[in-house]
Amino acid sequence: MNRSLVFALLVVLVGFCVARYRWVTSQPLTETEVVFEVRSGDSLGRVASRLSEIGLLDNTYWFKASAVWSGAASRLKAGEYVIPSGVTVPELLELLVSGAVRQHSLLLVEGWNYRQVMNAVCSHPVIVKTVCGRSEFAVAEVFGSVEQHPEGRFFPDTYYLTRETPDIDFLKRAVVRMDRVLQSEWAVRSENLPFETPYEALILASIIEKETGRTSERREISGVFVRRLQKRMLLQADPTVIYGMGEHYKGNIRSRNLVEDTPYNTYIHPGLPPTPIAIPGRASIHAALHPKEDSTLFFVAKGDGSHYFSSSRREHNRAVNRYQRKRKH
Repeated sequence: MNRSLVFALLVVLVGFCVARYRWVTSQPLTETEVVFEVRSGDSLGRVASRLSEIGLLDNTYWFKASAVWSGAASRLKAGEYVIPSGVTVPELLELLVSGAVRQHSLLLVEGWNYRQVMNAVCSHPVIVKTVCGRSEFAVAEVFGSVEQHPEGRFFPDTYYLTRETPDIDFLKRAVVRMDRVLQSEWAVRSENLPFETPYEALILASIIEKETGRTSERREISGVFVRRLQKRMLLQADPTVIYGMGEHYKGNIRSRNLVEDTPYNTYIHPGLPPTPIAIPGRASIHAALHPKEDSTLFFVAKGDGSHYFSSSRREHNRAVNRYQRKRKH
């Protein structure tokens, strides 16, 4: 065959292939958003096959060819990706090598106790369970807190994580956040506080967290508890009694509960309880370390989410009669 003719045919064939490639790879692959996972160890062929199975690729050839030509074939990163509508083959490959994997949220709420934290973690659909179901101290030992119960150790916030994040990795992350916040607040604490360690401040912060949801009251409540500790008065904090009651708490504290001998009953045991009773937010930690200077030693709930503060027991008893009576009627 004439060499010129062969050359011409090759030019036409190459031109056709290039034109076909450009056309195919410029076409949108999907009209809707699609979630796709590149699994650890997946080959280019396996990724192409599964993209075809979910209807993104009519023909895997051009996808694989584009991956090879662009150098993406050996750079695909494992993870879960959100593939946007209208994506083309080059854009899809760029996404799959970017590592911009889908983020899932997990919220730890201020005031949650350890059981509630673990329920949220262990029921999350993308978390790999490795310590779920183990004892509290077994969990604490994994992140290096051998002598302390893990109660109160996880910072409340909205966290973002990828699919197949191990539960212990997430828990360590929340513990590190709490440690950093606690240490930064401890470094600028007020003087003459009645506790010697950041952990004791964390315990008080957890009580403050459970006593009020109003940011404006936290430092005032902290001041009451700090002064009671300094005067060696019993804290008499209802949330600690409730925590000590555990599953026996049904929504009300009765007089007999105030004399039950649990380690958390601050009506009969002086000082702070042995551990936090919840996960406090930064505002409560700050309040514990910056109590309001005042003379108040008592407070009672007014029934509207706020509290009435008193400096004397006589004034406090009048407030209790007033606001307790209002709630009962």
